[in-house]
Amino acid sequence: MQIPHFSESNHPLVKALFHYSDRELLTLFQRYPEQGKYFTAIFCRYSPIVYTLISHSARSPVQADYLFALTWRHLYYELGGLDLREEYTPESSFFQNWLINMTAVCINQADLPSVESIHYEVNAAPPPLWCYLEQALDQLPPIIRLMIVMAETFQWSETRIAAYLQAEGDVIAPAQVRTQLQQGYQLLETALPEDIRQIYLGEDFKAPQQESTVGAVGAVVPVLRK
Repeated sequence: MQIPHFSESNHPLVKALFHYSDRELLTLFQRYPEQGKYFTAIFCRYSPIVYTLISHSARSPVQADYLFALTWRHLYYELGGLDLREEYTPESSFFQNWLINMTAVCINQADLPSVESIHYEVNAAPPPLWCYLEQALDQLPPIIRLMIVMAETFQWSETRIAAYLQAEGDVIAPAQVRTQLQQGYQLLETALPEDIRQIYLGEDFKAPQQESTVGAVGAVVPVLRK
């Protein structure tokens, strides 16, 4: 299987970090969780190794991409508690071995669905964007998050969403659903780290990139419910 190319590796914010060591990137990632560029730089540095390992175990490119994203999501949370300071082996060797071992754990524990039921697209929502979108979704008001999930996961119309919410005791008209969905996407984009918006949504600090956000959410939200 061909290793995907991730254009974020050419973004100035990411390229500026390439000279940092693994330990420095990890320290910055842990120290500044409100910034996404440090995790993105780690992802760009080691995604070829992780994808190569995964490609040997997946039965299809679709499952490989899906497992690749799940693995990096797991790595994202594990990296928050990783400590390289007390390791006596060379830093890069230890970090690489740790990544390989964690990838192997994800491969061995993976229970992959059929190709037909996987709707994730790695080019539409690369793993770093997925991780930060998931965090941003968690910050939304529950009812707006529910509307976004119904709209993006199940492709429900505004009328159907309104009918479901009314059945649950929330009196809301389809027009209000449309308005709240638009507000939800704007809130979602605002909740993303500023540098992640620059890297993945092409934000120029002038106009919101709602269409880009919606496209990324459409690729990610179905996976969040797995």
